[in-house]
Amino acid sequence: MHICCGPCTIYPLKELRTQGHEVAGVFYNPNIHPYQEYQRRLQTLNDYAAQAFLKIFYSEDYPLEEFLRQTAFKGDERCEYCLQQRLQHTADMALTGKYDGFTTTLLYSKYQKHDRIRELGEQISRQSGIPFYYQDFRVGWAEGVKISRELGMYRQQYCGCIYSEKERFYKESRSRKELL
Repeated sequence: MHICCGPCTIYPLKELRTQGHEVAGVFYNPNIHPYQEYQRRLQTLNDYAAQAFLKIFYSEDYPLEEFLRQTAFKGDERCEYCLQQRLQHTADMALTGKYDGFTTTLLYSKYQKHDRIRELGEQISRQSGIPFYYQDFRVGWAEGVKISRELGMYRQQYCGCIYSEKERFYKESRSRKELL
């Protein structure tokens, strides 16, 4: 299962295990910026994974430069590369590890492009030959948030990329917009 962060892991992991799936996590998120944010999310996930007895795979590599090269000047289309890259990496890991399929915690977030994530997962599945497991985990949003707060987990306020960080904090002034 591709994992974006610890809090988003809670509900999908519970659901998958309830259905009898053995789950391993893949933390691959070169979109997360700055590096301290990346480290904080990884540490939060590792702390939760230890409690939940979840094996996590992650690369020591942090290919931010490639992410920026592929997303610069793409506007809202930048998400397409980001989603595709992370799902493809997870599918490749699943094939290499001889897993039965792959999925993602991105299907849990009510802020992500849910339908597009499903389409990309199914497309990668057809191309690679490894099944994509689809489930709408958003139904457990409130439950996951509640549990993550009870556990005192770090909960980020943006998807992780430099563009979403700007959208979160920078609000263009009206007078500046009028000049453009």
